[in-house]
Amino acid sequence: MRRARSILLVCALLFVPAAGASQGLPAETLAYAPQMRPLGAGPMRWFGLRLYDAELWVSGEGYAPQRPHALALRYQRAIDAGRLVDTSIDEMRRLGAGDETRLARWREELARAFPSVQPDERIVGLHLPGRGAVFWHQGRLTAEIDDAELARHFFAIWLDERTREPALRARLLGEAAP
Repeated sequence: MRRARSILLVCALLFVPAAGASQGLPAETLAYAPQMRPLGAGPMRWFGLRLYDAELWVSGEGYAPQRPHALALRYQRAIDAGRLVDTSIDEMRRLGAGDETRLARWREELARAFPSVQPDERIVGLHLPGRGAVFWHQGRLTAEIDDAELARHFFAIWLDERTREPALRARLLGEAAP
């Protein structure tokens, strides 16, 4: 049951509308990385339920983990902030993010970044490799996190080859049809 809940929650995690329905990034995001462009998008489903639509924005020709990139998630379901944070931490742990002391510290950082979400609300996360990440909810800045390792592990939830959702990863990277 805990594993199923974790899968549901990670899927309910961050960010934009379905492929082809891009709404763009908040102007503030583009201030950090003005050359961002959409690369790929797709829906996250769990047992047939659409949890959110995700979109990956990149700087450059394609995705490169060492260049700034952003994930935008538009939620289709109401999800409590605590669940968003817990699921993120569970997935980072599964991907080998580190010891429990580090994860506890990261939990506090992510709690600042993620409010509870309602259907049709959006969270955008910008990964600044080597520096950290910046998060917005409905276009409003929620957190600037100056921890490069936390940011790297957080975005790996969707972009690492070991993601729980390889089909969504392929869509985000523009390797599969939306």
